Amino acid sequence: MSPAPDTGRTHAAPARGAFKPGTRDAHLRRIQRAVALIEQTIIAGEEPPELSRLAEAAAFSPFHFHRVYRAMTGETTGQTVARLRLLQGLRLLSNGERSVTDAALAVGYQTPQAFTRALRQGIGGTPSELRAEPERLWREIDRLAQPPAPQDGETAPLRVEVVSVEPFQVAALRVTGAYPEQNQGYGRLFGWAAQHGLLDSLRGLYGVPLDDRRDVPPQACAFDCMLALAAPFAADAGESIRMQLLGGGRYARVRLVGAFDGLEALTDALLARWLPDSGETLRAAPLFHEYLDDPDETPEALLRTDVYLPLV
Repeated sequence: MSPAPDTGRTHAAPARGAFKPGTRDAHLRRIQRAVALIEQTIIAGEEPPELSRLAEAAAFSPFHFHRVYRAMTGETTGQTVARLRLLQGLRLLSNGERSVTDAALAVGYQTPQAFTRALRQGIGGTPSELRAEPERLWREIDRLAQPPAPQDGETAPLRVEVVSVEPFQVAALRVTGAYPEQNQGYGRLFGWAAQHGLLDSLRGLYGVPLDDRRDVPPQACAFDCMLALAAPFAADAGESIRMQLLGGGRYARVRLVGAFDGLEALTDALLARWLPDSGETLRAAPLFHEYLDDPDETPEALLRTDVYLPLV
């Protein structure tokens, strides 16, 4: 594939309320409300809140909440639940009057054996060993009380543009799997386009990552492969290929130069570093990638990929 031509679909858009004082702290406080809700349910012995309830507590759209949460806390909501369950379990163990069974059941483990396994995996000790070493027990309580440091990529300033993107037509094919399956998906799209005489109308390659490869097993990752085509085609093109519109509205655009493996870290940086200080608000629409170079012809270190984050 050659680099996509300039189609005129994007143009600069005005920023809205950029760099308002305190916006980063406001974003952190919103995320902390979700963390507090998780902790409250664990202390109360209740089931962890569903993602939609956490998003509501943090005043984020459920559409993007999980990505924002991971970018700003360094862990998924499921990892937060596991960490805070262990934390509360250790706090109960520090009270010598509570049995291991009581502590396990109180924080949501089905059996004391499940609690013990979680302690061994997360801390490397059993309840009895930790109780026999109070200083170690309290060190682990202090450690688990803090989330891991977010990994938001390089600390160099991000070169982010706010652009308006006109809606455009794509042929989309959903695949499940890692990069080899995604490459096969694009191969199927190119084969279909060639069969129907549509390759001359190709205007670019796009993709919508529906899962984060760091959180979902590679074989379970869902991804939409997309070809932007100027020529019309049937909405249901067969072979699981569908027509849909991409774009439409304002986006934050940032470019990755390098291997595709860096896309998650760049997205984290966009959400954790740029967004809180930008004064912008996320819109309930897909984040998408535009692939500007052919990986079969371009060295990996020179591959260009634009990330588009939808804004209100």
